[in-house]
Amino acid sequence: MFGYIIVNKDEMKFKEFDMYHSYYCGLCRSLKERYGAMGQISLSYDMTFILMLLSMLYEPETEVTQCKCIAHPFEKHTTRRNLLTDYIADMNVLFTCYKCQDDWEDEHKLHKLAYGKLLEGKNKRNAALYSDKIRRICLLMQDYSEAEQTDKEDIDTMAGLFGKVMAEIVACREDEWSETLRRFGFYLGKFIYLMDAYEDVEQDIKKGNFNPFKKKFEQPDFEEECRTILTMMMSECCREFEKLPIVDNVEILRNILYSGVWCRYEAVREKRLQKQQEGC
Repeated sequence: MFGYIIVNKDEMKFKEFDMYHSYYCGLCRSLKERYGAMGQISLSYDMTFILMLLSMLYEPETEVTQCKCIAHPFEKHTTRRNLLTDYIADMNVLFTCYKCQDDWEDEHKLHKLAYGKLLEGKNKRNAALYSDKIRRICLLMQDYSEAEQTDKEDIDTMAGLFGKVMAEIVACREDEWSETLRRFGFYLGKFIYLMDAYEDVEQDIKKGNFNPFKKKFEQPDFEEECRTILTMMMSECCREFEKLPIVDNVEILRNILYSGVWCRYEAVREKRLQKQQEGC
């Protein structure tokens, strides 16, 4: 369900991409140290964006280092890490565990069940660190799972449940910015959920999986309606973002929110239209 909140690299300066990538690498290192190689597999661009957002807002002391890794074995690259990096790593793994369980229940993917169990075993310390947050997320994910099982087709309700989960992750502290961050996370989560449903609708129809867009897919205004809904979600998300007093690297974050998030959408839409034209 992740992989939609990405940069538009074509519209970024080299130094901006290097800065973004240093946070990505920092999150990767944190996942490895806390969860091993299995944790690194869960690394996502979406969580990297949230890490950068929170880092630019709260400006914690950040450690800048140089390191090599399997992905970059021949030359050192810059990593940036701070106390929020570990928090996002923990939230990344927590959500991945829930996603693996959901994939198992939907499609009985044994490898996802096994992967989720491996991460869950390494994730036990988080129960003490984030007990209240985990309890809230757990209840929301339970509601989400139950709604899927009843084949509930209310798109706003389903997206809203996922949005609430993301709101809990983004609001890392209870302070003057927590409500703005929750609203931001809520709409960001709805956008991610809807983009995932939009991309997977054909596959879900074939497999008989749940997807709130199933009935709308055959309607002539499907593409236009989806674009409108997604635009509304991202507009609300950007509205909340602009309330935050972020100065450093704000252009990187705006690149993602105003441009990058649409890269995957455009790729999916063009591929679908091309397939439809070839089928005519």
